[in-house]
Amino acid sequence: MSKRIVVSSLVGAVVLGGVAAGGLAMASATTKLTVENGSARYVAPSAGAAGSLTFTVDVSDDSGVRDLKVVAWPASSKLDPTAAELRDAESAECRSTSDETSRCTYTLKVTQQDAADLAAGAWHVSALATAADGDTLFVPRAAAFDVAG
Repeated sequence: MSKRIVVSSLVGAVVLGGVAAGGLAMASATTKLTVENGSARYVAPSAGAAGSLTFTVDVSDDSGVRDLKVVAWPASSKLDPTAAELRDAESAECRSTSDETSRCTYTLKVTQQDAADLAAGAWHVSALATAADGDTLFVPRAAAFDVAG
């Protein structure tokens, strides 16, 4: 075997090894499931119109976003929901903003009767995000808002 063939084969093996290692590095650099930029807004109902609670958040994962469960609760209640309890909560509507990120919005209509039954003061929003690959992330206090008394 000539030296030129051996050198060419070694160079080729090193180049292929580098490409394979780079591919593995890229594949292992996965994005973890995140829930960011959460905000909640409560609008009390008026004489002629219903009010609302709106919670918006950005959810990201390299596999995509499957679902976001949401529950709002008064801080004075000391409820402090768990991830297991949120599995049966209502889902937010999630719309993709990229391959990895979705903007999720949960909107709840609040009637005058509903508003009369709400505890005044600070409220929290808890969220349970589920990625397309099945990973989950529980955020016990994803946002906060106030209900006037």
